This record gives sequence, structure tokens and C-alpha cells, in this order.
Amino acid sequence: MRSCSICLLALLLGACGFAQREVQVFPADEPPENLSAWGVLQADGDQLVLNAGVIPYELNSALFSDYALKLRTVWMPEASSATYHADREFEFPVGTIISKTFHYRKAEDWRSGHASVKYAAQERVENSVPPLDLKRQWLLETRLLVRYTDGWRAFPYVWNAAQTDATLEIAGELRQFTLDKDGELQPVNYVVPDVNQCGGCHTPDHTAGNLRPLGPRAWQLNRPYAWWQDAGSQVNHWRDRGLLLKAPEMDVTTPGSLEQRARAYLDANCAHCHNPAGAADTSALHLNIEAPLDRKFGLCKTPVAVGRGSGDHSYDIYPGRPEESIMVYRMQHTDPAIAMPELGRGIVHVEGVALISEWIAALPGEC
Repeated sequence: MRSCSICLLALLLGACGFAQREVQVFPADEPPENLSAWGVLQADGDQLVLNAGVIPYELNSALFSDYALKLRTVWMPEASSATYHADREFEFPVGTIISKTFHYRKAEDWRSGHASVKYAAQERVENSVPPLDLKRQWLLETRLLVRYTDGWRAFPYVWNAAQTDATLEIAGELRQFTLDKDGELQPVNYVVPDVNQCGGCHTPDHTAGNLRPLGPRAWQLNRPYAWWQDAGSQVNHWRDRGLLLKAPEMDVTTPGSLEQRARAYLDANCAHCHNPAGAADTSALHLNIEAPLDRKFGLCKTPVAVGRGSGDHSYDIYPGRPEESIMVYRMQHTDPAIAMPELGRGIVHVEGVALISEWIAALPGEC
């Protein structure tokens, strides 16, 4: 079943020429200079394609990264599979390569350093279905997470101007460009993270200190994705093709209500630090999706050593009053001493602020 599905995947990807090349896993201390050496992705300036057996996927609620679109993929060695877990990320076999390619839609007056983006959820997904048309999309960076016997390693790669390959940048990089958002131009100082910064987000258990993938979880993957060409759950597709063990049959249940969407957003953007074992555990603010909606979730909770990040507000979440909630105040800022999340964005996510504000405004009660 697995080999047959790989043949089908190669045809769906339109990458028959590239399918002959094997994916290669390099030693953790000897990563290649060029992204193409891994054999996961290939670009020629006109199109970005995936190798056979490389599976793209989409999340229900994604981390905001300055309005970048993201193409996510996973590759596992032949005859190996991930293991399903209902309440945490899936367990992947040694040799797994997870990739995330950040890209923007080119503006009509495209030039190097000028980008635009669309916001509707369906457009976001359609723009991230491989193969990518590089006449319309601008590749910025690709981050790899690779599973070794002693854990995961992160490798950030930055795409060249010709859009033919990406180069390893262990120390990260700063890219400056102009973002066209609904006709309003704003400068973006886009930070490609260094290896340590990758660990800052991908270490949700601060005590254990081990890097882990964050996105591939049941509630995140339980959604349709246009690449599969039907409305079924990605979880079911993975299971039926031998990519995921012990997974139940799942009916698609994407976050729909205001509370579900708000909590999914906070989990994706904040819970890698704000969970009981995370780097922000001393804040006693737990925003993981399974956490109870109580004081530790921020309701009528006074801040812990927040400094001027409080904006002179008294509570993390003030039910019914988003304008008096520290959470909204920090989301609205770009000052590094105030802004939350601390990493991953340089501009304000207007739609994210609106979602959380609407949710807080609808919360009952009084502090």
C-alpha cells in the first residue's frame, strides 16, 4: 500500500523527473550547505516541486509569521510510519524530515524586495498547494526539522534571488522588504531565526530541553487539504496510506465557534512557551488548547513580573473588556520589550488581534 501510494503521490505532484532522486539524511553535525542536497524540495526558478514520498500538509491554526504563506511537508524513511497520539504531537521515526517553506505572493509591480499577501483562509491554502508557481510566489526561507536517534535538529535555509536553491544560515538572517496589505505599504524586517531561536519555540518542555515538532497533532491535521483532492481529514489519508499508526477514523472538525478559533489561535501562537512545562512556566499563564478556561488561562489573572508590558492594565484577560486586557495590549505592539509572541513576528497581526478581542469581549463575568 505504501509503495503504491508513493507512485500516486509522484504523479499528483507533477515531479516525475525529480522523483528519481533519493531523499538523503545527513549527519547532524554535517548538514549540507544547499537545501537541494537533502532531496526533499527542488526549484528551478519557475516552479517548486516535492520529491516522491514527501507529503505536504496544512494546519487548522497556524503560527503568524508576518503574513507569510507556508508550505509544510513531512518525509519518513521507506517502511516507517509515525504513531498517532490524541493529546500531543505525533511520534515520528528516526530519519524523518519535516520542512516548512515561507513564501509570499508577488505584488503586481513585483521586484526583489516587494511582496503582497492574501488573507482569506481558502486562498491561503490554495497558495500553499504544491507545486508552487514561482512566477507568482516568492520563496524566502525553508526550515528543516530532522529526527536523529538522540532527538530533533533544526536547520534554517535562505533562498537565493534566482529561486533555484537555498543556503544554510546557522546564524540566521535579516530580510527587509515592503508588504502590500490591502493597498497599504509597510516595511517588514523579516528575521530568519538562528538555530538557537528555532529551539526557543520548538522546545515546549523547558525542563526536558528537547526540540519537538509543534504542528503535526490530531486537532491541527484533522481538516481537509486541497492537495488530497477531496474533503476528507488529513489524518485519515495518512493512516490509510500507512503513514500513521493507531489513528482512529476521524470526522473533520475544524475550529468553528468563536471560542474554538480563539483558543486554537492562542495554542498555535503562544502555547509553545505558555504551557505548564514551557519556557514561560513562571508566568503561570497556560494557553495550551487543553488547558481549562480559568485564572491560569488569564481570566482576571494579575501579571507576574511583566514590567511595562502590562500597559498599566491589571489583568491578562479582563472578560468583556479587550481594551483593558494585557493580552490584547501586547499583541498590538511591536516593541520587543512589550510584544508577544517575542519571536516570529515584526509587525502586528491585525486579524489575530481582532479575533482575540472579539472573544474577550464576549466573555461573561467581571474581575
